[in-house]
Amino acid sequence: MKVLNIFLTVIFLICAALQYNDPDPYIWIPIYLYATVCCWLAFRGRFYPKAYLIGTAVYLIYAAYLFFDKNGVISWAEEHNAESLVTTMKATKPWIEETREFGGLLIASAGLLINYFYSRRKK
Repeated sequence: MKVLNIFLTVIFLICAALQYNDPDPYIWIPIYLYATVCCWLAFRGRFYPKAYLIGTAVYLIYAAYLFFDKNGVISWAEEHNAESLVTTMKATKPWIEETREFGGLLIASAGLLINYFYSRRKK
C-alpha cells in the first residue's frame, strides 16, 4: 500500500503542477493537491476516511457534470466519434478538455476510494 500511495502522491503532484497553464487552474490545482495530500498522509500511515469520502463525493459530482455537459463526455463519444484525446487541445474542441478532466477526476476518486477501503479494512 505504501508503494501505491507514494506513486499516487507523485502522479497527483505532477498533475497539479501541470495545471499552471490550464484555463481554470484555480479549480484543478486544488483538486489534485487534495488527492496528493490524502495519498501522502496514507503513505505516512495516517488515514482519514471522512476526507476520502468528501473528496470522492466532490470529484464524482464534478465528473457527473462533465459527463452530461453539452461539451462533455457524451458529446465526445456520440457527436465527435470518440476523437483521440491525445491530440492538441484547441478552443474549438472543448469536449477533449472536458473528457480529459473527467478521466482525471475518476483516477483521483479511485485513489481516494482505495485508501478509504484500506483504512476501513485496517480497523
